[in-house]
Amino acid sequence: MNRAQALLHHNHLRKQIVLSTVSGILTTEPNMIKYFAKTVPSCDIITTKSYQVVQTFGHREPVLCSVEEGCFGNFVGLRNPGMDAVYPELEKIVKSGFRPILNVSLSANEVGNFITLVKKFDKLADMLELNFSCPHAQAGFGASIGSDADIARAYVRQICREVPDRHALLIVKLTPNVSNIGEIARAVINAGADGVAAINTVGPLKHVDPVSGSVIFSEEEGGKGGASGEWVKQKALDCVKEIRLAIGDDPIVLGMGGVSTPADVRNMIDVGADGVGIGSVLSRLEMKDYEKYFSALKSNTSVSEYIVPGNKLQYRRHTVLSAKTVGGDMKEITLSGELDCKPGQFAFLWIPQIGEKPFSVAGNTPLKFLIKKRGKFTDYCFGLKEGDTVYTRGLYGKPMKILPSEKALLIAGGSGVAVLPLIGQELKKLNVPMTIRVGVVEHHEAEPLQSDLEAYGETRYIADDGKPGRVLDTITEEMIDGDTRVYIVGPGKMMELAAKKLVSLGMPEERLFLSMEKLTLCGVGMCGECFCADKLPCKEGTFYSYKELIESGELV
Repeated sequence: MNRAQALLHHNHLRKQIVLSTVSGILTTEPNMIKYFAKTVPSCDIITTKSYQVVQTFGHREPVLCSVEEGCFGNFVGLRNPGMDAVYPELEKIVKSGFRPILNVSLSANEVGNFITLVKKFDKLADMLELNFSCPHAQAGFGASIGSDADIARAYVRQICREVPDRHALLIVKLTPNVSNIGEIARAVINAGADGVAAINTVGPLKHVDPVSGSVIFSEEEGGKGGASGEWVKQKALDCVKEIRLAIGDDPIVLGMGGVSTPADVRNMIDVGADGVGIGSVLSRLEMKDYEKYFSALKSNTSVSEYIVPGNKLQYRRHTVLSAKTVGGDMKEITLSGELDCKPGQFAFLWIPQIGEKPFSVAGNTPLKFLIKKRGKFTDYCFGLKEGDTVYTRGLYGKPMKILPSEKALLIAGGSGVAVLPLIGQELKKLNVPMTIRVGVVEHHEAEPLQSDLEAYGETRYIADDGKPGRVLDTITEEMIDGDTRVYIVGPGKMMELAAKKLVSLGMPEERLFLSMEKLTLCGVGMCGECFCADKLPCKEGTFYSYKELIESGELV
């Protein structure tokens, strides 16, 4: 008997609490999966994001919203790296000794690709979850399959016929956006599935931002996203109850949707769930509280102290006060209003129906951002002019604790210079003398944030002149002797080279700090995309000591 079968079969009758993460939330990247398995022993099942045969890029950001506290809209669109890219990483994790049940989610738009995926992951996973339920995927995916009992039955029957001797349990994830979910569940069980998971998000529907009055998700791509969290709690219970009545006690049922409290867990088990999925609420927890929260759910004790109140996805309106080109290919945007951003924190900029991206805050009062052309959204930002409206959300991440030292060296490359003014501001409060070096491709009359930085210390902009990273050639032993702390911000390769050079000059690894600005889609610890060296920068802050990065294997 498969260990997942042993854990879950008839568990709704035993009423033991078995907890799981859910597809697409937090445990999405292999390193995050490994971290969660190690640090959250009260989580019994870890579910991956939905993998496809080939890489897909999903929808344009924003892909997550919340117009009401505890309630979420999502529009990810099955973004994933493809099976061949992720398989070696998952295989390494499993072979190293993986404690929880591994539930690998799979997505395809035709049965042949599902068969390919099942064959690929069968020996690796304990359970394979077929995504017949995503409400905002492209035509042919997700709910396009799971909304029709005959189509769902035919898919499962053919998969079971082509892969008859499976190691992993076959679980079908169903959409709640039907009137006959019990009938569809019975159809897939009769076709050979070992169980079902329910529910995926409700919808799709249009989520309208109350501040701007605009639809949040891209209307070019449909504009409608799924709904999760508190909104869907009762719907989830009703669906799981209907499923259990339709399929009897033997098949496995994983229940999820709006679960956040011990009462929610018990209610889900009472209506027939063998395992209970914990999803959107994870974005409202601090990382240090993941295990405490799961443990409290299992022990039926209060979790209120772990769920952070408020809505961190709310937008604020700003007016463009000025927009000027600096450094040749960057735009310095000054906005109305202010933020109290500290080094290690960041915010998102959003322009309705154009997109959103995370940015370092280059100044709080006035509020200032530095934007480098990288794609559609930043190209649009280059056309912003005085009087235009933009929106921010955040702040995200925790401030880095900047300690006193005899002196400090600040190094930046490219748009990483945006982080230096806030570091300078904090160091100035501590009366720390600063030396500032900024690498640029070529010199310009208006260098990015030059007057801001010159207010904090001796500042030089070093042009590459055909040699990328030439700024590093200007770093000497004298700059870092004695009680010195060094702060580096810029492209990953540049920071790594800078750190190695400084260490070779005698700089202690623990006094050398790098800002690891990994791309995040959400900012609240739901997407899991930014995980780095046992931290989510969107929760814990972007700065790491070089020693942390070396010890974690993030840098070698």
